[in-house]
Amino acid sequence: MCPSVTNSAKLFRPNSMEKLRQQKLWQAIACLAGAGVLWIHLGEFGGSEFSGGRLTGRLLTMAELGSALFLVALLLTIFLPRVAAAFACTATVLCLPFYLYILMPGPYRWIFKGEYSVPLQRPFVWDNWAVAGVLSLAIAGILSLRNFLVYGRRRDWKNK
Repeated sequence: MCPSVTNSAKLFRPNSMEKLRQQKLWQAIACLAGAGVLWIHLGEFGGSEFSGGRLTGRLLTMAELGSALFLVALLLTIFLPRVAAAFACTATVLCLPFYLYILMPGPYRWIFKGEYSVPLQRPFVWDNWAVAGVLSLAIAGILSLRNFLVYGRRRDWKNK
């Protein structure tokens, strides 16, 4: 094979450092999207009686903690990508019940019995922001879990 063809093929193949930079960038974008969609949605519920409920207050607190963890993960992505991926996975797990309660209040009320101040109108509700939130959490969770496993594997490979 001609040397010029071999060299040109290497130009178009991304090296491992460039792949790592791309993974960090995608993880940072996913963390920003997860926190952004959550902040837009939390503003609707923060000042209402939703925050004072036995169940809903805890869901709101978990979501607020998850949004803070997304921001910490965003900052840590540059220097400590594996730690940032762990924080983002934790934030995903903390924020998911909030969105599921918005989308499926009926199953939550069947599981967690009690007195609710607002009567149940429908067991399942379509909310565009909650669907966008679940999608952003799914993307952030998948990317973070993937990055957590990839960066862990790289470190183990370097130590051998």
